Amino acid sequence: MRHCSAERVRALCSHASAFVWAAVTALLFISAPQVASASNEFIPHRGGAPAPSGAQALCQTYSWACARAGNQSATSADQLRRISAVNVRINRSVRAVEDDRQYGVAEHWALPTKIGGDCEDFALLKKRELVLQGVDPRRLLIATVLDRQRNPHAVLVFRSDTGDLVLDNLTDQIRAWRETRYMFLQMQDPDRPTGWVNVFASG
Repeated sequence: MRHCSAERVRALCSHASAFVWAAVTALLFISAPQVASASNEFIPHRGGAPAPSGAQALCQTYSWACARAGNQSATSADQLRRISAVNVRINRSVRAVEDDRQYGVAEHWALPTKIGGDCEDFALLKKRELVLQGVDPRRLLIATVLDRQRNPHAVLVFRSDTGDLVLDNLTDQIRAWRETRYMFLQMQDPDRPTGWVNVFASG
């Protein structure tokens, strides 16, 4: 399967009870006003959060994953085509393999190996490829979500000028975040990618 398995529930949040708390809180917040976003086309956030357990050493391992340097130039049709091409290429070239099978642990954030990788590994590889192609790293944010079956999952968010778009290893289609019908739990802080923020918003 190409999503992150339900066995990784605890690992996608920072503590054993954090996932349960996040899911319950998310349900409470769905109908609440979204106060941290200028437009509902952008994923709202609700203050700082600890990084997912697998991402706690992410910035030390991959400096580009948390980079702030870049040129916030306007997004273009060419850039969007490039992002779509990277999403398709990586989805089709990397084999989906769960962390417990490859590393013997529930959660290990890393670039895919020759064997493959799981959802956050896909997201990391897409982010690296796009940064290398000149996309501003501040526009590329890794997010943890619950998918449509409410399984833990991770995606890469591209912050375009008009809204947040989702690169997902479950589909080759680039979708606006609200079209995913995912429950967004946490993501990298758009203003400080070394940190994370709570989201609790449903697409």
